[in-house]
Amino acid sequence: MKPNRLLTVLWDYLILTVGSIIFCMVWTSFLIPNGLASGGLTGLCTIIQYGTGIPVGWSYPVLNVLLLILGVLTLGKAFGIKTIYVIALTSVLFEILPKYPQLAVLMDEKFLVALVGAALESVGIGLVLLRGGSTGGTDIIAMMINKYWPLSPGRVYLFTDIFIIALLLFVPGKGLVDMIYAYVVMLGFSFGVDFVLLGNKSSVQILVFSDKYQEIADHIINDVHRGVTALQSVGWYSQKEGKVLLIVARKYQMNEVVNEIKIIDKRAFISVSTAMSVFGEGFEEVKTGIKIKKNNKMEETENDR
Repeated sequence: MKPNRLLTVLWDYLILTVGSIIFCMVWTSFLIPNGLASGGLTGLCTIIQYGTGIPVGWSYPVLNVLLLILGVLTLGKAFGIKTIYVIALTSVLFEILPKYPQLAVLMDEKFLVALVGAALESVGIGLVLLRGGSTGGTDIIAMMINKYWPLSPGRVYLFTDIFIIALLLFVPGKGLVDMIYAYVVMLGFSFGVDFVLLGNKSSVQILVFSDKYQEIADHIINDVHRGVTALQSVGWYSQKEGKVLLIVARKYQMNEVVNEIKIIDKRAFISVSTAMSVFGEGFEEVKTGIKIKKNNKMEETENDR
């Protein structure tokens, strides 16, 4: 293995380790000691612990086996190796960390516990997912779906977790209030993990109205290295024809693009809006399992011919 490749692998596993530790400590130090639950396989294991007394460290690795096998078959061996590592590490941590009660943070305000738990859990899971790993359970389902369809991981967690959290109503000593707190954790986590995973990929659409559109367009393309589209326009008040520049850029590039425009034309009118999804060269790859299946069928037909 080349030195650069070795360093990359070591860095991946370091991030996986840090993310796993954060994830486990959220449950063992915040949520479980305060009697809270959430979604995901860990949430299901927590509900099992509340109802039967079986520790999360026991049920967690057992319930992960079938989903792990499915994940390896769907996403490849590299995914399986990293996920096996994370599942093994988190299983050990779920067994060890509860033995240190001094790590538990007990708070009377459960709503605050729910918010802190959701924020920290999204960071831990986000770090793991960014490096191609998974803590198992619904993480594997989210990654398999996201491989073929442009559905964010947070949405997958949202739909699958609703059912898991509802199981709290069948646990003795738990009720509607506990379920509501669990949903708070779930919602906070679903938005948080999207921010961690997709925050650096957020895009904006910039419309530029200026008489110096040609100079601005040339500068954006040649110096800022962003694509520009000129749209024909007519100012309805002045009845003057011109060009409106359409620029799509990453969110972190917005200030740079706007500043460069203002240097050329201080009177330029600029409209910035958030782009929910941008697909194409330089942005995201279009993901759709339907097209893949159709293309495969077309290839088989052509080979038969």
